[in-house]
Amino acid sequence: MTDFTSLYNHHEREVFAVVADMAAEFPAISTDDLLVDVACVALNRLPPRYIRHAVDYSFYLTEPERLEIDAAIREAVTYAFNFVQARAALRARR
Repeated sequence: MTDFTSLYNHHEREVFAVVADMAAEFPAISTDDLLVDVACVALNRLPPRYIRHAVDYSFYLTEPERLEIDAAIREAVTYAFNFVQARAALRARR
């Protein structure tokens, strides 16, 4: 059987890092479960980029493409924090 364990979505690690960096800006989202929800929402807003080796992916990107991807990730994570925060507030009212 072929081993596919080296295959992953490049955006996962990047999104996880941005979620961790931005978490302090959203104190209402303080549980690990909600932070994982934020990562899920953000990843679902981004096109998947499956790779085996991060260095291979980065090597083929131009600097403008890298900056565009970084901005898209930050935008997706910001959206996700606001979305999860709004949903958590709705649940709290019930």
